[in-house]
Amino acid sequence: MEKHPFALAGLVLTLGTAPAMTWAADADTATAQEVVSKVREAAQYLNAKGLAGFADFNNNKDSRWVWKDSYVFVYSCLDDVMIAHPLRPDLVGKPILQMRDDKDHPLFQDMCKAAGNPDGGWVEYWWPKPGEAKASRKISYVHSAPVSFKSDIQVGAGIYDDTLTPADLSKIVEESVKPQKAVP
Repeated sequence: MEKHPFALAGLVLTLGTAPAMTWAADADTATAQEVVSKVREAAQYLNAKGLAGFADFNNNKDSRWVWKDSYVFVYSCLDDVMIAHPLRPDLVGKPILQMRDDKDHPLFQDMCKAAGNPDGGWVEYWWPKPGEAKASRKISYVHSAPVSFKSDIQVGAGIYDDTLTPADLSKIVEESVKPQKAVP
């Protein structure tokens, strides 16, 4: 079956045997699919590596957990602490639940709720892009990452976007967990 791309307001759907959703981005901008993939990879990595894996996410702009304009961060809601942040070492070890974005929104309280969903979730807030001081609209995908002796660990990464909603982005997660039909 031939595939036909269909675009609407930045949304590109490929219609064919296995539907796929992508949101177009330039070469320096992380895509929602990359964010979901990196967050899930990070959760699996921490699950396999254990507590020793936390250090691999800290203070390392050249690691596999930092790409384009995005990065993976690690936190604990139960312990109310930022565990790892590759670009903001000043946040590591700090309480997170009282943190508010530039619009006075308690971002980590929402992240803690969203990451508790079986497939994770998306949270919208205002946060500076890497290298910038002014906050931009960011939407992060967060997911639980159980680690030995610490079952409450969560990981997240985000995109900076002014138009997509968490509901739009949830479709990516839904598509990624659906079993794909084999093509004869």
